[in-house]
Formats: sequence, C-alpha cells, structure tokens
Amino acid sequence: MTTNPHFVADPNAIVPVPGGKEWKIYPRGLNIVWGNDRRYWRIEEQKTGMAELLQVSWLEVTGKVPLRGGKKYRVGFKISMKPDAFGWADLHVVILAKVGTNGRLVPKKEALNYSKVEPFDFPQDGVEVEVPENGDDVHFGMYEVWSGKWKGGLLIHHAFVREA
Repeated sequence: MTTNPHFVADPNAIVPVPGGKEWKIYPRGLNIVWGNDRRYWRIEEQKTGMAELLQVSWLEVTGKVPLRGGKKYRVGFKISMKPDAFGWADLHVVILAKVGTNGRLVPKKEALNYSKVEPFDFPQDGVEVEVPENGDDVHFGMYEVWSGKWKGGLLIHHAFVREA
C-alpha cells in the first residue's frame, strides 16, 4: 500500500463517450483527498468502479480533461447517496471549474439532496465553462471543506464533461 493518503488520478480512467461530446471521468481518474485511506474512502478496483465516501470532514475531489477549443462545456458529477448517509444537513457543496491552470474559477454552490439513493447529476445543470479556440484543460472539483462536519454515504459514479 502507498504511503500517500491521497488518491492520485489515473488518466486511463478518463473515457470519451461515443460521439465525442462527453467524457466520463471515473473515480480512479480523479484526485481524491484521503482517497488512499480505507478509513475514509472505498474506491473500487476496476477502472469504471465507484468511490464510496465512508467519512471525512474535508471533501475534495478534483480532476481535469483536455478539451477541444471554441466550445462550451458543462462539468459535474454523477452521484448517489447511501440510505445511511450522514452529515449533509444544512451543508452546501461547491463545484468549481476553470479553463487552464490560470483560468477564472466558475463556482456553483448547492445543497446536496442526501435522501436520493438513485444516481443523479450534481449540480443538476452542471457548471458551464468556455474553452478558447486553441483548446485547453478543464480543471474541476467538488468541495465541502469549510464546515468541519463529518459526512459520509456519498457514492461517486463518475464526473462528467459534456458539450453544452
């Protein structure tokens, strides 16, 4: 087992959807703070497997995808909640996206419906970014690091980047 407590993205878990207008970034393709510590996360071994948040007080899941330029994209996560999810009441989760390493951050802050056990897009309409003509990486993340509250029961199926 690695000594790094954080899970580092495997670029092989970033999969273009046929048609070329969407990318799925499975949990193994994401950077997950505390993701290598089995007290906090359970990440399935297969490339397309889910990640289960057991418990953390610092939720930080990030990724990036290189994209063609001159287009708008929507970024978000396909998630669900376990029936015994806890700690989400009165919390807002922030999704941030930006184009390039020095791009302007586009935030979206929403309460997480922790009673939804069926997979859903979060945030519902995604976060929209526009990639310049020359193309660039889109960086994105899901965060709840401000409350200090322990939370768990989140299932990450994949992140997505879709042409808007």
